[in-house]
Amino acid sequence: MAKLQCFRNVLIKTCPVFYVKKQYKYITHHKLNLKNPVRYTEKLQYLRLFVYPKDEDVIRAASRDGAREYLREQGFEDILIKSYGVFDRFEDIDFEKLPNRFVLKCTHACAFNMIVRDKSKFDIEAARKKFHKWLKTNYGNMTCEKHYSPIKPRIIVEEYIGGLEHLPVEYKIHVFNGVAKSMYVVTGRGEDIRYNNYYIDWTPFDGSQFNGWKKTDYELKKPDNWDRMVKIAERLGKNFPFVRVDLYNIDGKIYFSELTFTPAKGTLILDDDKCDFEMGEWLDISKYLKN
Repeated sequence: MAKLQCFRNVLIKTCPVFYVKKQYKYITHHKLNLKNPVRYTEKLQYLRLFVYPKDEDVIRAASRDGAREYLREQGFEDILIKSYGVFDRFEDIDFEKLPNRFVLKCTHACAFNMIVRDKSKFDIEAARKKFHKWLKTNYGNMTCEKHYSPIKPRIIVEEYIGGLEHLPVEYKIHVFNGVAKSMYVVTGRGEDIRYNNYYIDWTPFDGSQFNGWKKTDYELKKPDNWDRMVKIAERLGKNFPFVRVDLYNIDGKIYFSELTFTPAKGTLILDDDKCDFEMGEWLDISKYLKN
């Protein structure tokens, strides 16, 4: 297994295009067309390989701390989750000064997070070992999402905004060339996770269900301030060909989660393959394509 991992790391570093083509084919069962990408997932691969790693705005916005700066510049400081600080080392965090509930997140990666709901039960030593490993990980090289690689690995500590027993519902809005076109709602995270896909007007977009995830067996209610959430997403996405804007909405209060530029590395298996082409029509990357 170690040899396979080593070979994979070398391949990502030396032949990223070859690696991504093989990965895309293995996961989606489609041949990747980078010369004339048509599918949504193909265009994401093009952005992943050739555009986003060179875009300083993407690199900054993909980081946890840089995204906060970006939101302030766009006038959305009011939707930022309270931060207790950003730290270069785990040992720099004074846990005595933190509230009973908080969230630890690495700035340079996706899913390198730890939710603490009860500080009295928090295993600091186990967390220290995990974050030491995470901070040493070049996430961009590991996943071949090179826009993460220049981000300085640090730890941001934020307020926990979920309930005592449940994590908050998350709204993931897809913005194509500055226009929000579709989204999905994540419920039951950490319990019985479900993904409900919609067009931006909240009509079902079931065909875009991906990677075998299931939706709820009940209808979800559109937030009363949904229009404002869409406007926020479009404002944040206006400078990028594609970005997924992740938001929370708790009792009418909107909170920002993160900006994601290559969801699932762009290797999505949609329930209805036609949706891959439909979404591909929404994403114009013609100005980035090489001759």
